[in-house]
Amino acid sequence: MRKGFLTFAAVGVLATGSMAACGDGSGDQAGGSDSKTPKIGVILPDSKSSARWEGADRKFLEEAFKAAGVQYDIQNAQGDKTQFQTIADQMITNGVTALMIVNLDSGTGKAVLDKAKSQGVATIDYDRLTLGGSAQYYVSFDNEAVGKLQGEGLAKCLTDKGAKNPVVAYLNGSPTDNNATLFKNGYDSVLKPKFDSKEYTKGPDQAVPEWDNAQAATIFEQQLTSANGKIDGVLAANDGLGNAAISVLKKNKLNGKVPVTGQDATPQGLQNILAGDQCMTVYKAIREEAKAASDLAIALAKGEKKETGQTVKDPEGGRDVAAVLLTPKAIYKESVKDVIADGFVTKDEVCAGAYAKLCADAGVS
Repeated sequence: MRKGFLTFAAVGVLATGSMAACGDGSGDQAGGSDSKTPKIGVILPDSKSSARWEGADRKFLEEAFKAAGVQYDIQNAQGDKTQFQTIADQMITNGVTALMIVNLDSGTGKAVLDKAKSQGVATIDYDRLTLGGSAQYYVSFDNEAVGKLQGEGLAKCLTDKGAKNPVVAYLNGSPTDNNATLFKNGYDSVLKPKFDSKEYTKGPDQAVPEWDNAQAATIFEQQLTSANGKIDGVLAANDGLGNAAISVLKKNKLNGKVPVTGQDATPQGLQNILAGDQCMTVYKAIREEAKAASDLAIALAKGEKKETGQTVKDPEGGRDVAAVLLTPKAIYKESVKDVIADGFVTKDEVCAGAYAKLCADAGVS
């Protein structure tokens, strides 16, 4: 990772604290869990909502755990809430001393976190905050900042195209994902004033259940039909949803004419940007997120506690959760090369076949 490309949002993140025990009032002293072999369980949410979970998070978490020499078990619930709980039960039974989850929804996540807490297992919310949950830490990006970058990106792309009173459609993330709410708060902060002033016109606005790309395509086709083909910009909450919208725009020969946003800087999203079909994405350095989370998980697994210097408020549980929030970056055609240079994706993944010339034109070396 090049230094300085992305930084922690607060100084002193992950500074080692007093190394206090992380038990739940059991009387364990610092390092009291040393009698147990440190072992970390990680539950990822799915494979279809974003390529990041298996393509980046798993890889970077494994690297960190192997480097620290700790035992670990990383499994993917594949969008199945029952399987999510079953995996958690198995991990707890098999002796994990710290459990990191990416919840499918807050209800399922809370049940798993509460079960872990009752068994003396330390917990971390990874990427998504579990509302009303009991995780000791939350590691993610500043998700309202992600949404703000998307809103600003769409506004920039509409201005670049000389759009007058454009109709803007929303393809929001899953209604059960608190991050989707935060993203929307962010892009609404940019776009709502434009709707209110009549500079832009608010078009269809719909959430996509479970971030399902196939459903997103169906939803956007319906949006385009209901708007009589008059949609001038699409705020898509991630690259998968953006690609779904682009697939419909292609069928209607509107791709490249209608700016579409994204998030995650996936190979497909970056290719769509190079081709001119997607105007921007938001790059979140998953390596840094995984490093921050793994550092905390390794400490917790050993019965230690670290200070993060940040907190977030759980609006449902009313508690302040110790947090690490990283800084996202907007990516346009001219900065695709930065994502590749950072090692998040490879040149071979993005620049194959017809994209080789587009990469060269965009300065990818």
